[in-house]
Parts: sequence; C-alpha cells; structure tokens
Amino acid sequence: MSHQPLVAAPRVMARRPRFDGATPIAGPRRPVRRRDAGVRWDGVYWLACAGFALVLAGVTTQTTHRVWGVCASVGYAGAAVSAWPAPRRWGRTGALVAVTGAVVVPLVALLAAGQAQAEVHVVEHSAGLLLSTGSPYAPHPVDVDDFNPYLPGMALLGLPHALLGDSPLGDARFWFAVVFFASLALAARRLVPGQSSLTVDTEPRPSALLLVAAFPAVALPLAVGGIDLPVIGLMCLGLALAGRRGPGTAAGLAMGAAAALKWTAWPLLPVGLVLIAATSGRRAALRAAGTALAVAAVAVAPSALVDPHAFVEHVVLFPLGAGGIGSPATSPLPGYLLAHHVPGGRTLAVAALATSAVAMAVSLVVRPPRTVVAAADRLALGLGLAMCLMPATRFGYFVYPLVLLAWFRRGRLPAPAAKPADAARVKEVERIGALVGAGEGARA
Repeated sequence: MSHQPLVAAPRVMARRPRFDGATPIAGPRRPVRRRDAGVRWDGVYWLACAGFALVLAGVTTQTTHRVWGVCASVGYAGAAVSAWPAPRRWGRTGALVAVTGAVVVPLVALLAAGQAQAEVHVVEHSAGLLLSTGSPYAPHPVDVDDFNPYLPGMALLGLPHALLGDSPLGDARFWFAVVFFASLALAARRLVPGQSSLTVDTEPRPSALLLVAAFPAVALPLAVGGIDLPVIGLMCLGLALAGRRGPGTAAGLAMGAAAALKWTAWPLLPVGLVLIAATSGRRAALRAAGTALAVAAVAVAPSALVDPHAFVEHVVLFPLGAGGIGSPATSPLPGYLLAHHVPGGRTLAVAALATSAVAMAVSLVVRPPRTVVAAADRLALGLGLAMCLMPATRFGYFVYPLVLLAWFRRGRLPAPAAKPADAARVKEVERIGALVGAGEGARA
C-alpha cells in the first residue's frame, strides 16, 4: 500500500512570475477619510500662493506682473477651495485649477494684449540680429533694452519668432516652456533608483509636472516670459544623466546645452563632472567635460568671433554692472546693497562672490557628491550664494535653487491610487504565495 501525502503540493512554481526587486509593486491604497485626513496642507499651500500673488499684484510696478498676480490669486484660491473636499492630498484637480489660473489665463491675456516681460523681446530681437549679422548682440547699445546679457545659445529660442512672426507659436515663451518641461520629463526618466529619492517610480507623473508648473516661482515666468526656465530644465537633465553609469557623453551634451544659454548654468559643470567621476569614473568625467565644452564652444565661439567687443560688452560687462548702463536686476540682496551703498562695495561683492565659488570648489574636492540629490543640493547651495552676492541680482533668480531642491524629491509626493490591473496583480501574487506556502507546509 503506497503512502500518499495528505495534501498534494500544487504545481504552480513554474508559473510564478519573476521579480528582480527593482520595480516595486503598487498595491491598493486606502482612501483618506475625512476624520483622519488632518490638516489639509495642500489647501493651506494654495491659500498661501493666492496671498503671495495678491500682494505682488498690489506692490509691483510692472503691468505683466500685475496681470499675473490678479489672475493667479483667483486660480490659487480656486485650487484651495477644490482641495478640501478632495479624497487625497495634492490631488490633480487642485493642480489643474492652479495651473489654469496662474499660467494659462494670464498667458492668454498677455498674448492678446501683446505684452511680455522685457527678456522675451530681448531674445526675439537677438534672434533677428543673429540671422542678419551673424551675432545676437547689437554693436552699439544705447539703452537697457538694447543689451543682451545671455550667451548666444539663447538666441536660438527666439528663431521661431523671426521665422513665424507674432503668432502664438512664434512667441519665445512657448519655446521656453517646451524646453523646460521636456527637459524635466527626460530628467525624471533618466534617474536611477538609489541615485534619487524617487521611491515610487522614475516616470514623470502628470501631477508632479502640474505641481511644478503651478509653483509661483515657475508659473510667473511661464506666463510673463522668464528666460531662466529652459536653463534650469537642461541643468536638471544634465544632473540626471550625470548620475547614470555610462560614458558621460549624454550628460556632457545636456550640460553643454545649458552652458550655451546663460552664465548661471556654468556652476553645473564642476558639480556634474564630480558626480560623473564618482559614478562612472574619471575617464567618463573627462569625456563629459570635453563634450560639454565642445557644445558650448560651437554655440558661443562664432558669435564671439564676429564681434568680440560687442560680446564682451553685452555678456561680461553688463551683467557685472561694469558697463555704461546699469542692469535692471536691482533686487535689494546683499551683493546689490554692497555695490550701490558701500564705498568700494562692487569690489567687495565680487570678492565675496569669488570666495563663495572657491569654497564650493573646495567642498567638491573634500566631500564630492555621490548621488543626484546630493549633487542637486550642492548646486542649489552654490547658486543660492551666488544669487545673493552678485552685484546685479533679483529675487527671481532663486527659482534655480528652488527647482533643483524640489524636482529630484518629487517622488515623495503621495502616489496615485493603484490601477485595477495593479490590484489584480497583487492579488494574483498573494494567491500564488499562499499556494506555495501550503505546498511547503505539506512537505514538512
């Protein structure tokens, strides 16, 4: 008489899916109940944004900023109202309402009125000069609006206006936004788990992009035409690529593209190269450095050689406040206050700026960043110090450190509810695990 086991082990081992542990399984999320929701910080945040926009509308002397402040205050207030009954914090509905009021409505109103921030006209004018003279810099600038303090790569974003005229697709603001959001989306997709705090996934969730667009420091330049957004986007992309193991060429391309737009992107190079050396080795860092410098040189050198005097006057002397006309960047930060209210203050401000740059370089040698988040934090700190100490500076420049600090931590935002397919997958895995456990118990 043969002895058979009381419980036969089910033959399901061959059908059990393989998981490498790198991709977490999204399980069903328990809906947030009103009694345990606590303080709705998203609603408080939107109310604070509405207050900021309303105050800006009341104190600014710029028409474009006043239009933005009025429209944005209504949009943020609507986002706050929509947040309280929502089942989840930081829901997509509130972000959509905020973006509509803080970006779409003021942008349409300003386009209809033919108004934009002065930087938009500077970039569009520089593109016309580039096509007609080979240099984006006026040879004999007379007033502030004639100066172009940006590197030649920025003029490329004004070429659609030179080709399409005053159509919406020709407006430089549209291309600023395209480069900014495309770069952020690519940066999110190129992040490596463990190199960032994106613990949920590396996909750019629409809610994350919406929340970034609704942030006042981003929404304002999106509507009125801030030229710093494409620079920031390419900087984030360069850091994300620098954190990946590889030859470093792609990171060099992104960093070089950012460096070809504006001087404020150049601190990215030492930080990004140190990160590449830590993740991929010195040879990759050297390759990335050569690629970045080659891209920047191809964009900058032709215009600089066409008219060297105009290049130095626009791009070097004017931003430092050493040209014949003062820069419109006059926010009362330490560097500006030193330069304009202390005897010999300009020299002191430049010396303080150089000292902070040396201190940041020493910190990269003594304690090099080894993750994307650490590199972004170090870059944000360096840029924050530079924005404070530059003789010609403005509060809007702080969008650089703010975006760098926030974007690579966006994975800490609440994840969306699991899709039905994900929930079914979890149940199937649990069922297989129970069957396997029963079989192992029977064998024991």
